[in-house]
Amino acid sequence: MAVDRDHVLRSAAAQLTRRPTATLDEVAKAAGISRATLHRHFAGRDALVRALEALGIAECEAALDAARPAEGPAREAVRRLVREIEPVAGLLAFLYTENQLFEGDEQHEGWARIDDRIAALFTRGQAAGEFRIDLTPGWLTEALYGLLASGAWAVSEGRVAAKDFTFMIVELLLGGVLRHPEQPDIPNI
Repeated sequence: MAVDRDHVLRSAAAQLTRRPTATLDEVAKAAGISRATLHRHFAGRDALVRALEALGIAECEAALDAARPAEGPAREAVRRLVREIEPVAGLLAFLYTENQLFEGDEQHEGWARIDDRIAALFTRGQAAGEFRIDLTPGWLTEALYGLLASGAWAVSEGRVAAKDFTFMIVELLLGGVLRHPEQPDIPNI
């Protein structure tokens, strides 16, 4: 019987999203396969996490494409982005905690592409006068990641209704990022 690698990967993503400390036996069981079969596809937990990383990056890039971050007002583009990324937020929350993905020279170049695209959205919002200019686009990007991960965890724990995910993240982020008319310009230091 042939094993659908994509099914195994998505099953692993779902299991580890719900329970990040799940064993490889539990991951295999969730995918409906034996641990030996899982091991034939992924040599160990690190190989599985690296494959999940590639899936997460591909899903984020697809969400960015669908959100059309260069179109319309930047605040609406942020709203679209959060809505499009919501289905993969749990996987991102899991990946966010996997330190080996973000250390050393082996960091996947896809993260930099995603960072650049999201930072460009915040830069565009700042240039248009929509967003605060005293917070760097890099920091706003990191804040968005943190809110996405926190939102995913809160939904998975039942502390937040899934239907409120996009609203709560966007309102908190934009409430802090929007430029208010009374805010003075920051002089160059």
